[in-house]
Amino acid sequence: MNGDLGSGRRIASALRALGASLLLAGLAVFNAPPGFAAETNPGAGVAWEQLTPDQQKLLSRFEASWGELPAERQARLAAGSARWSTMAPEDRARAQQRFRRWQDLTPQQRGFVRDQFRQYQQMTPEQQARVRKNFQRFRELTPEQRQKMQQRWRELTPEQRQKLLERRRQMRPPRPPPRP
Repeated sequence: MNGDLGSGRRIASALRALGASLLLAGLAVFNAPPGFAAETNPGAGVAWEQLTPDQQKLLSRFEASWGELPAERQARLAAGSARWSTMAPEDRARAQQRFRRWQDLTPQQRGFVRDQFRQYQQMTPEQQARVRKNFQRFRELTPEQRQKMQQRWRELTPEQRQKLLERRRQMRPPRPPPRP
C-alpha cells in the first residue's frame, strides 16, 4: 500500500508540475520577442538563423536536426527558449526540477497525468474553478492533515470508496475517445 501512496504523491507532484509547465509554455508563446517568426506565421516554422544566439545555445542539441522538426515543434521550442532567457534563476531552477520529476514518472503515470489534464480542459469554467479551489485547499493542509485524510481514505470500505469515486465521475464531462 505504501507503494501506491508513493505513486500517488508522484502523480500529484507531476500534476502540479504539468500545470506549471503548461502555464509557462503558454506564457512563453505570449511573451516571445516581437521579431519572433512563429508569432507572425505559426505554420511556417522557424529557421535556425532566426533564433537569437542565446536561443541557439539553449537549443544546440537540436541544431543538426532543426530543419527536420515539424514547424509547430520549432515554434514551441523557440518560444520556450525565448521565455527561458527572460526567467529569473529561481524560476529556472523550479522549472528544471518540475521537468526532472516529469521525467521520473513511468509512461503509465505520464499517461494518467495527460488524461487528467484532458479531462480538466473539458470541464466548464465553474468546474475548473472548483478543482483549482480544492487543489489550493489541499496544498494548504499541513502534512499531518494530509496524512489524516489519506488514512481516512484507506479506512473506507471498497463500497464507500466506489461511491466517492462515482460521485467524482458524475462531476466530470465524458471522456474523449482514445486516440488511434
